[in-house]
Amino acid sequence: MAPAPASRNDLTSRVLPQMVLSESSNPLTRPLSPSGNALTPAERAARRFSVEGNAIVTGGCGNLALQAARALLEHGSSGVSLLDVDPSSAQVAIDQLRSDFPSAKIIAIKADVRDEADVSAAVEKTAAELGSVDILLCFAGVVACNHALDVGIDEWRRTLDINTTGSWLCAQSAARYMIQQGTGGSIVFTASISAHSVNFPQPQVSYNVSKGALLQLKSSLAAEWARYGIRVNSLSPGYMDTILNEGAGLEEARKIWASRNPMGRMGDPSELTGVVVLLCSRAGKYINGADIVVDGGGHVF
Repeated sequence: MAPAPASRNDLTSRVLPQMVLSESSNPLTRPLSPSGNALTPAERAARRFSVEGNAIVTGGCGNLALQAARALLEHGSSGVSLLDVDPSSAQVAIDQLRSDFPSAKIIAIKADVRDEADVSAAVEKTAAELGSVDILLCFAGVVACNHALDVGIDEWRRTLDINTTGSWLCAQSAARYMIQQGTGGSIVFTASISAHSVNFPQPQVSYNVSKGALLQLKSSLAAEWARYGIRVNSLSPGYMDTILNEGAGLEEARKIWASRNPMGRMGDPSELTGVVVLLCSRAGKYINGADIVVDGGGHVF
């Protein structure tokens, strides 16, 4: 039975919860201690972009996610947990990661980001097997291209459930562990240029809305969770040259995308990894609530 609607008196007597911001004395948000002269210039440079702890990567069997996971491991991450609806689909790539990084712990977990119980269990399993949850990268996502008048409610809900609600559920669950650990962390959502402008020539209203919502989710959580030492940011890729943008049926669209880009091409998945490392490393310690567009300049038009 639905609850009775609030009366006007109930509404006017509400007491709003209030955010608590961090203070300069908070050890989770103050500047990192300088390395001084104890390190060589080369060691200081490497330390600047060092990644510590363990990462959860959703959509972990996709090309972008695997590239990002590899970059984190290259910069020092001690473990990676790849969450995907079908981890077996990337078994060869996962085995290669384990071979290339024998000292790191790399696990794959079957999970649907739309399912709160699935997500909670995956985060708990990650913490148990890797020892901590320090980074969350949300790459799980789907795209649907249809004229707005033809978009059915099932398509609309599925797109927002995976892209937006799925990111929210993962962030909330990971943040609870980070707060419990008392060590802070970094959360990175994958938004899109679709969050900033309408794509052309394809109509994709549900996708654009789902990605635009992530920008506000990023900002809201960045404000609320900073006091716990949790930084929340997003990256907005342009058109990336992945399997999602391949096929004869997309050839005309690919030509249009390239022709409207100042650099005249689509992006390579590896070109996202620098931003991922920045946002998850010591170098990104004071970056919070930011969205970094990686699209070759396509957004300037």
